[in-house]
Amino acid sequence: MKVKKAPNRGVGVLIAAFLILAVALGALLMRKHEMAKVPPVPVPREQAGSHPVMLFFADQNSSALVREGREIDACDEVSACLEEILEELINGPVTDLAPVLPPAGMFHSVILDGGVARVDFAQELLDALPEGSNSEMMAAYSVVNSLALNYPQVKGVLFTLDGKPLQTLKGHLDVRTPLAPDFSLEKGAKPPETLKGKQ
Repeated sequence: MKVKKAPNRGVGVLIAAFLILAVALGALLMRKHEMAKVPPVPVPREQAGSHPVMLFFADQNSSALVREGREIDACDEVSACLEEILEELINGPVTDLAPVLPPAGMFHSVILDGGVARVDFAQELLDALPEGSNSEMMAAYSVVNSLALNYPQVKGVLFTLDGKPLQTLKGHLDVRTPLAPDFSLEKGAKPPETLKGKQ
């Protein structure tokens, strides 16, 4: 009669170690899978910087328009950039040029519609505009020329008041239809130039 040998203990230890290792690896894989489900923290978008624009203000006699360079914040849409240009015109010149729009001036929007920029003024801005045909012309064409020079897709500017059509700004210049840029009003009557890099 043969005697049965007792099972080898080394095999049992090996199986136990294998099972522990399998459980540990499974736990690690599950944790990694759970971490993958957590959405990443969004990285804050950096400012794209600024870009140069050319604005038109009046000379000291308010008889001609003169260019002044300025930096505006980068913007995603053309209409937003046009609004920034109008805000800078309202802020006034940083040199010894004369302002063309009142510093307390307010507007509602500037919207590019086809080739026409629709500039919607608030009543406060028109009320604060200086009287006189020359002042009115300088104010209107500083806006028109500044928008069109920096963004050539602007072929004309239509002024409205609180969303309604305007006949004139202060009783002189007819603004019932879009005004095309007129660079002959610039001091020295330089030929129109557009800034590179704008689309």
